[in-house]
Amino acid sequence: MSDEGSVAVPDAFEANRRYLGSVAYRLLGSVADAEDALQEAWLRWRAVDQTQVADARAYLTTIVTRLCYDQLGSARVRRESYFGEWLPEPLLTDDRTPDRLAELGEEVSLALLAVMEQLTPAERAAFVLHDVFSIGFDEIAATLDRTPDATRQLASRARRRVRTGPARGRGRVDATEHRQAVHAFAAAAAGGDIQALLAVLDPAVVWHADGGGVVSAAVRPVLGADKVSRLVAGLARKWPGMHGGAALDSVQVNGEPGLALRTADGRIAAVVAFAVTGGRITEAYAVVNPEKLAHLS
Repeated sequence: MSDEGSVAVPDAFEANRRYLGSVAYRLLGSVADAEDALQEAWLRWRAVDQTQVADARAYLTTIVTRLCYDQLGSARVRRESYFGEWLPEPLLTDDRTPDRLAELGEEVSLALLAVMEQLTPAERAAFVLHDVFSIGFDEIAATLDRTPDATRQLASRARRRVRTGPARGRGRVDATEHRQAVHAFAAAAAGGDIQALLAVLDPAVVWHADGGGVVSAAVRPVLGADKVSRLVAGLARKWPGMHGGAALDSVQVNGEPGLALRTADGRIAAVVAFAVTGGRITEAYAVVNPEKLAHLS
């Protein structure tokens, strides 16, 4: 019996690892921090008498959420002193089947993750657990040590705040429309064609970039189609290896069409995600900090 128990503990965790990792990433916006949270959760799970746990997934979700909740406070302090604009770490994903979506939760775009940085840790946890993973407010309340009504209000406040941002305020964009805009941007950027860039960029477009002080990137958001088109055309001329075997690939960034710049040796040097409205790009999020792209290699 003890042998069965010793096998069941790690197996229960491993069976839910992808789900737990998905929860942690959406709460933290960082792959590295999410992995740290999972490692600590695994250690805590091994110390638990699992015969007393009625629902392993719910129990593990509580552990991971509390660990992430604790991390969010210190992460905010670190991000406030970050060099330039802090953007979440991107994920390159494939097209999700309904079964995968049910397992991993609703896709969360890079734009939405960036907007969620404005939320308090409690608002973010309530929003992610309820709106992304469809967890009930009673369960969330127990995890956050709040009442169900208070937790419902947290999620409601978070929902209102993200709706004003580019990720949700624009509504649900047709995937074909999004893809066509990204392809048009890629063609224009590769050719350094400013007029073609102006045609695909919204007049009020905002360019966000994260180099972390490691590589050159705009320290503050760049506003307006004229400035963004000239910035992108200039980057196309300077991107390392852009004309020496590098490729600008179409990829799925956090479930939405985006771009990845691969160097001749296969390394990913940049990932760009986009928000699109009315066939034009309204926001672009360029992650070029190599520390945030290492997990993609």
